[in-house]
Amino acid sequence: MILILGGAFQGKLSYALELTGYRREDFADGADCSWDAVFSARGIYHFEEYIRRCLKAGRSCAQLAGQLKHDNSDAVIIARELGYGIVPCDPFDRAWRETTGRICTELAKDADKVYRIVCGVGMIIKDDDKN
Repeated sequence: MILILGGAFQGKLSYALELTGYRREDFADGADCSWDAVFSARGIYHFEEYIRRCLKAGRSCAQLAGQLKHDNSDAVIIARELGYGIVPCDPFDRAWRETTGRICTELAKDADKVYRIVCGVGMIIKDDDKN
C-alpha cells in the first residue's frame, strides 16, 4: 500500500498518477464513489471525504483500515491532512478529523511507502523498500 498525504490543492493526485503510471479512471473518488469501491480500486483519492460520508451515514469506521489492508493491500490511498490548523468548533468535524487521523496512522504503519506532498513536491516519509 502507498499512502499519500498533504494539504488541500497540493497536487497529491497528480503526484500519484505520475508516481504509479495509473490513469485517473483507476482511482475512486472518496467523495462520491460506491461504498465498496475503496476495496477494489487501484487508488482512492479524497479518502478523508469517504470517511466523512461513512460517519454521516452512521457507518462504523472501526475496521476500515484493517479491511483496506486485507482487501486492497496494493491500493494507493490519497488523503488531505486535516490535523493542522484550528481545531473545528463543530463536534462532528472534530470527530471526523480525529477519525481520519487515526485511520491514516494505522494505514501508515503497514504501508510500503508514505509520501507527504507540498506544492506538488513529494517527500518520502516512509519507505519499507529501503533497509
